[in-house]
Order: sequence, then C-alpha cells, then structure tokens
Amino acid sequence: MNDAVLFDTLRSGLWVSVLMSTPILAVALGTGLLIGLFQALTSIQEMTLTFVPKLAAMVAVFWATMGYMTGVLTAFFQDQIVPLIAAGPG
Repeated sequence: MNDAVLFDTLRSGLWVSVLMSTPILAVALGTGLLIGLFQALTSIQEMTLTFVPKLAAMVAVFWATMGYMTGVLTAFFQDQIVPLIAAGPG
C-alpha cells in the first residue's frame, strides 16, 4: 500500500466519522442553545438542567439514527476496507 492509498483511506474514514456524529452533535448543540436561552430568560442556574435534557436528546437521536450510522459504516468497510484487505500487501 502506498502513501496515497493510505491517506485517502484515512481521509475517507474521518469523513465517515463526521457523517456518523453529525446528527448527535447537532441535537446536542440545539438542545444546549434552547436550554441556555431558557436559563437566561428565567435566571435558573441549575447544572443538572443542562446535562439531563441534553443527554436524553442525544440518546433519543442515537437510537433514531442507529440504522443510518450502521449503513454508513458498513458501506465504508465494504467499499474501501475490504478491497484493500483482499488486494493484499504491496
């Protein structure tokens, strides 16, 4: 395996990780902004108020998008990793 193939595979792997983490991170950001706005409007400064709803929203989105994440990861392995393994060294 030459350097170009290695770097292309690493780049593709990083892109797959971005695609898989985007739904969870977007929900965490949105939930954090809504809770922060709620805390600013009501002057409630409770730490568990930010943590528990954000965690619950992230778990819910994880369960909802688990099929998508599995599909993306499976496609990456079938399209890129398995052919590299089948080609062997060199």
